[in-house]
Amino acid sequence: MTESPNGRLVVRLRGATVMLDRFPALARCDFDAYESEVVFVQGPNGSGKTTLLRLLGGLVEAMSGSVLVFGRDPKAEARAIRREVSYLAHSYQMYEDLSGRENLEFFAVAAGCDLDDAIEWSRRLGLATRDLHARFRVLSAGQRKKISAAIALSRRTELLLIDEPHALLDQVSKATLDRGFTEAAQAGKTVIVASHELDRISALATRRYRMSNGSATLVGGT
Repeated sequence: MTESPNGRLVVRLRGATVMLDRFPALARCDFDAYESEVVFVQGPNGSGKTTLLRLLGGLVEAMSGSVLVFGRDPKAEARAIRREVSYLAHSYQMYEDLSGRENLEFFAVAAGCDLDDAIEWSRRLGLATRDLHARFRVLSAGQRKKISAAIALSRRTELLLIDEPHALLDQVSKATLDRGFTEAAQAGKTVIVASHELDRISALATRRYRMSNGSATLVGGT
């Protein structure tokens, strides 16, 4: 992968276009992210933030342009890319009839999470032992979000894609999650966060992009 004064290049998009139902969800989008940094992606609903994250995670394909993640094309190597990326989506992707802990145990095997780290992150985010033993379907929206975040933070991956992480969380849990992003970057990981919480994420970010009509403009960092 390319080296620069910013460090190792992890993500590079040049002119990437993604069509969803004949609509350009991304339109000739340029975007860079390097190791050991938190990149903030801001913009209104419908501007392309989630599509950008899904493209980097190998969940949608670019119709045109260049997309490189770890120097590889997600379109050609989507399965391999998905193994190397931790994606915290805005919606939950858990098993409703399993307990919170059983979901952690499942993802420890299926997605390469460190189970001890996942349990520790659950506790740091404010979940009690009884919460982890409750069925996922009976947990509150905030508790569900905390379990999802614990899984994302504990995966053995070098790239974290985080979509609206602070929604449904209390202020203490938001601050804990922010520390998790900082710790991940300090450990050499790349964290890309799409969020409406401009002030909160701007304080953490080394690079900021503004999304509008499917294109990204660098507004902070180099």
